[in-house]
Amino acid sequence: MSSLSALAQNLMTALGCGLLIGLERERRKGHGPDRLPAGIRTFSLAAVCGAVAGQLNQPTVVVAAAVLIGIITAIAAYKRRGHDPGITTALALLLTYLLGVLAVTQPLLAAATSVVVTALLAARGLLHRFSTTLLTEQELRDGLLLGAVGLIAIPLAPDTPLTSWVTTTPRRVVEVVLLFMSLQALAYIAQRIAGARLGIVFSGLLGGFVSSTATITAFGARARATSELNSAYVAGALASNVTTVILLLIVTITIYPPALAVLGAPLLAGLLAACLVAGAGLLNRTHSPAAEPPPGRAFHPLHAVAFALALTGTSAALSAAIHSFGPAAADVTAILGGLLDVHALTASTLSLGAAHQLSLQSLAVPVLLAWSANTTGKLIGAWLGGGARYTVALAVGLSAPLAAAWAVLWLR
Repeated sequence: MSSLSALAQNLMTALGCGLLIGLERERRKGHGPDRLPAGIRTFSLAAVCGAVAGQLNQPTVVVAAAVLIGIITAIAAYKRRGHDPGITTALALLLTYLLGVLAVTQPLLAAATSVVVTALLAARGLLHRFSTTLLTEQELRDGLLLGAVGLIAIPLAPDTPLTSWVTTTPRRVVEVVLLFMSLQALAYIAQRIAGARLGIVFSGLLGGFVSSTATITAFGARARATSELNSAYVAGALASNVTTVILLLIVTITIYPPALAVLGAPLLAGLLAACLVAGAGLLNRTHSPAAEPPPGRAFHPLHAVAFALALTGTSAALSAAIHSFGPAAADVTAILGGLLDVHALTASTLSLGAAHQLSLQSLAVPVLLAWSANTTGKLIGAWLGGGARYTVALAVGLSAPLAAAWAVLWLR
């Protein structure tokens, strides 16, 4: 591309940025003597001005033009004294000029930024309503806490193992806390947007791809806090169990496809049963509230910390058993490890099959044993998070897919 063609492309990109942002501002400026001072032409000229200044490769010119735009904007605001001048248009005009400068060296970035800026300006009413009407003070504090854990606590937490034989790190513990709080927040947001039942079920289905056990425990904590939504959180927990079986199938296909000869039928039977009980939970409206509950806390930090400590303690106990008793404890700890992560143990078992250390016919039983242990872990998490009522409601729904898988394996 010649230098002339590159210059023309940069100018056209800058003009496009100005036209896009200016179009949105033109619709906001109003009519008559009280209209705002800058519209589509002003923004387009500011962007082209920035591109020309940037093309000159003179930093002094770029700064001087920016100062001049600031002065012109200040004069326009002074002439509107007595009216609310606002600063959004002034900042948008200065940013449009800078995007014109950026278009000289990074045209794609400038164009993408202009789209984001225009969308932000166009969402004025939605953002105002969200911040002043929909978002409560407690939800704002919860959001700040979630951001602090993710952006401050995790980077600062040490990433070294606790001991030579306990591989869990403090950073991993904080990550589990963040995961638990995020799952609770996901259910809360989905509930606010889509309603109690549908929103919770959808968030449960998504949460299951992260951790079904954590999702069930987190939903239990929310069900305990809002007992009128117990059946809705049960439905969401059952939806998360569907993803457990889906992921088992994905792990099998990915690591050792021949194992489908012995695992395919049991897992498909379990998946069908999981979908049926999840569907029944979704349709069960016996205990659904007549109206949505008022906004509350997006998550419960103490529940998240307790879950992370329990998970860490269990992992440490398993590591200690292997460290103390050696390979003799491997089989027992493998089954107990299913309490935490059935997919990791399934992957390990299938890897042994792929390496021909286990026969094809001997793969099904360890996988279903790990699934059985994982179901037990989910029920323990349900009891710790939601209490007896929540656990009893889940027991049949979590056990039915597992029973179907064992039955098909036994018949085969």
